Amino acid sequence: MVPSWFRDALARPADTGEITVGGVPIRYRAWGPAGRPGVVFVHGGAAHGRWWDHLAPLYADGHRVVAPDLAGHGDSGHARRYSHDSWAEQVLAAADDAGVAGPPVLVGHSMGGLVCLRAALSYGPRLGGVVCVDSILREEDDTPEHVHRRQRALRRPRLYPSREEAVARFHPIPEVGRAHRFIVEHLAETSVRAVEGGWTWKFDPLLFGQASLTMAELAPPGCPVALLRAEDGLPPPGMTETMRRRLNASLPVVEIAGSGHHVMLDQPLTLVAALDGVFAAWGLPLKGRLTT
Repeated sequence: MVPSWFRDALARPADTGEITVGGVPIRYRAWGPAGRPGVVFVHGGAAHGRWWDHLAPLYADGHRVVAPDLAGHGDSGHARRYSHDSWAEQVLAAADDAGVAGPPVLVGHSMGGLVCLRAALSYGPRLGGVVCVDSILREEDDTPEHVHRRQRALRRPRLYPSREEAVARFHPIPEVGRAHRFIVEHLAETSVRAVEGGWTWKFDPLLFGQASLTMAELAPPGCPVALLRAEDGLPPPGMTETMRRRLNASLPVVEIAGSGHHVMLDQPLTLVAALDGVFAAWGLPLKGRLTT
């Protein structure tokens, strides 16, 4: 059964926009009144902004909420090279173009959380805060194994003869069997594109294997930072706690119980409650509005 809060969130009208950053067109969706303070939700690797369709609108009462497609993802353009620096620049550009007033708050999942941390390290005073959700750091330079994984990621993406077959094959990775089916079905419908010879996923396979943040790069940024992790997520508890100390985050790490890596699919309302707690601790009037 699809709950009313999910149907209401998807039914809320979204503005769409596009801004070119570094020669790449960046698409975004936005909710709520422009010219107001707000929050930017940043998706993970190989995902896209519509992974937030069921949660971002919950924060749009009196605020501007934005969910961009990073370069190489969703409906945005592809680039010759990808980096967390360029993605961070795109996040801030989308917030500004969409009409977020004042320093935006950034919420990022997985790779998107690292992009938000990169933004905090580079543009901290321009941000209202950063929430990083179940992000794992690369703790060492490239190894032969890492290079091999990158080469495998560059393979030709899987091609399906029909849209229906591509949609039917969609599933989040890693998958622990806890994702709500109605959310996964929505993501499947928004994750495929037509190409010569059939249908495939929207992401650019060349985005994999890009250099990422390392623990050594973390330092106290010029904005508040909070870290959330899934109980059965990717980063081990010790890594997230070390990240918290290096970032000098004042709030303890929040663990989302009963969730795998994809928290917004497994425990969406628990994630909203955790975000509300962070925002309240920071003195921000951001609160997810739910209907039953």
